[in-house]
Amino acid sequence: MAHTTFPSDLPIPQDDGACSHLSNSKVPSLALPSTSGNTIDLSSLPGLTILFCYPRTGAPNENIPDSWNAIPGARGCTPQACAFRDETERLRKLGVSHLYGLSTQDTGYQLEAKGRLHLLYDILSDERLEFVNALRLPTFEWQNRQLVKRLAIAIDSGTIVKVWYPVFPPDKNAEDVVKWLENERQGL
Repeated sequence: MAHTTFPSDLPIPQDDGACSHLSNSKVPSLALPSTSGNTIDLSSLPGLTILFCYPRTGAPNENIPDSWNAIPGARGCTPQACAFRDETERLRKLGVSHLYGLSTQDTGYQLEAKGRLHLLYDILSDERLEFVNALRLPTFEWQNRQLVKRLAIAIDSGTIVKVWYPVFPPDKNAEDVVKWLENERQGL
């Protein structure tokens, strides 16, 4: 099965409360490597930033094992990333100053995915889990690797103002962010 699709019988992630502490939290000051070649400190960015976190994108020709599909919320990183790509211009028109994806994969891996998927935004690497641990973001283990669970956060000048967790289906996350911007953030 291609990385851009997913089975209709995927297990749906449940809200386990793992992100309930994030609202109104300050984002930690950390320099995260970016596919732009620069480091990004999300705490210092002015305006509205949308950050979506995902476990991992698959490599070209990688076979996706059933064990991955069995983890609630694991499958769908590529569809989520592509949905944000497709909504980038709309997000900007709705006041998003910065848009990033974040995974625990290294920047070289992310650069390949950014090019292959024609992403219009940069991806941040939290390979050492510094950002994930500082914010106590939910994680899971797969093949002896700690991966961040899928979520998205809106950050307004360093403060988290909205959290989407759990995210399902992953390809609708960008649309959910757009709806929030249209309904909740009008006039701000």
